[in-house]
Amino acid sequence: MKAPKAAVIAHKKPDAEMLKKRKAEMITMKKKKASKKSSDAPKRPATAFFIFMEEFRKTLKENNPDIKSGPAVGKAGGEKWKSMSDSEKALYIEKALKRKAEYEKALEAYKKLNGKGDDEKAESSEKSTSEVHDGEEEAESS
Repeated sequence: MKAPKAAVIAHKKPDAEMLKKRKAEMITMKKKKASKKSSDAPKRPATAFFIFMEEFRKTLKENNPDIKSGPAVGKAGGEKWKSMSDSEKALYIEKALKRKAEYEKALEAYKKLNGKGDDEKAESSEKSTSEVHDGEEEAESS
């Protein structure tokens, strides 16, 4: 007696047209996501660590011109940052807070120029939703 043969399912390989179509869809999806951000908007400020790294890169390149790889510089900077005390880091934290305050001012100005301020939301939220609906019902019944 022979055992039944297992059914073999042939998997179809995607053809070139199908792959091109999928790739085009992915590109359009990425463009839609990227278009939500405005290029006019102010950039977020750097953190204390990145401010430290700006200065660290300069001094490292001056002292060691032979080190050119990015990962080596990043690793050395990270190790230096970890070994620093809180009092040494305070200078960079202070600079980061100043940049953050400047960023918040610039962001407020940007929102006012583009009509995305919180003033419109505050005016519409002064009335509770029940008061708004009560006013609509009175107008409809008269």
